[in-house]
Amino acid sequence: MRAELSIVIPTLDAAEGLGRALPALAEGLQEGLIRELIISDGGSKDATLEIADEAGAVVVTGEASRGGQLGRGAAAAGGSWLLFLHADTVLPSGWATMVRAQMEDGRPAFFGLRYDAAGFAPAWVASWANLRSWVFHLPYGDQGLLISRSEYDAVGGYPDIALMEDVAIVRVLGKRMRRLPGKVTTSAARYRQAGWFSRGARNLVLLMRYLMGARPEDLARRY
Repeated sequence: MRAELSIVIPTLDAAEGLGRALPALAEGLQEGLIRELIISDGGSKDATLEIADEAGAVVVTGEASRGGQLGRGAAAAGGSWLLFLHADTVLPSGWATMVRAQMEDGRPAFFGLRYDAAGFAPAWVASWANLRSWVFHLPYGDQGLLISRSEYDAVGGYPDIALMEDVAIVRVLGKRMRRLPGKVTTSAARYRQAGWFSRGARNLVLLMRYLMGARPEDLARRY
């Protein structure tokens, strides 16, 4: 199989996260899987763009809006498959084999989730995320989203909204999505800052409000 995977990462002052996430991509390069890495930046003031340049990434820029950034990144991608990642999400060992198998399967997919923190609270929050993904077919962007270019275009891509862009697209993909066997590791920094259970509860409230029709712009101010 040719290198047909484009990896798209939205960034905003994400130097620290990229420093952890990018080394894991080497596996895909060694396997001949990655066609290109696209960094879609929203106006970073730190070393994000320097790191992207050193990694040989294609850089696109625009306003800071995760939905818009993901959409711009996808528009610049040339691969027949797209893997959308957050800048603070690290792919698991063996991910290239998992992704290649799923590309042959043809259906969109996502990874399981764990946090870079130990203890009951991180395990509980990650367990809820994995249950939500499995039962309700609602993975979030921090779990990674693998989708073919043809299906991405067919569902209209990411909406240009500040929050819940991941929920918007996976609701359209629905039950076609499959969970890959590995788990990505996502930064727990925001949970450490706000408190595990308080932030988890707030995220759940935001999701419920979005599903009930609240405007993403209003939700983003609370996020």
